Amino acid sequence: MSRHPSYGKASKSEQKRNVLKRFERVDVLKKLGKFKDSDKKVTGLPKTPTNIES
Repeated sequence: MSRHPSYGKASKSEQKRNVLKRFERVDVLKKLGKFKDSDKKVTGLPKTPTNIES
């Protein structure tokens, strides 16, 4: 019996994610200069590109 492909492989964690977590979005916005430290609201962050190089 073979394993189902949805179980994945060890390298699955290295795949690029399509969605950033909030703290990652804030970091990207800070790099782009679009985030103010006085902005502490939880909702309403602008969209950010996921392909920003570190």
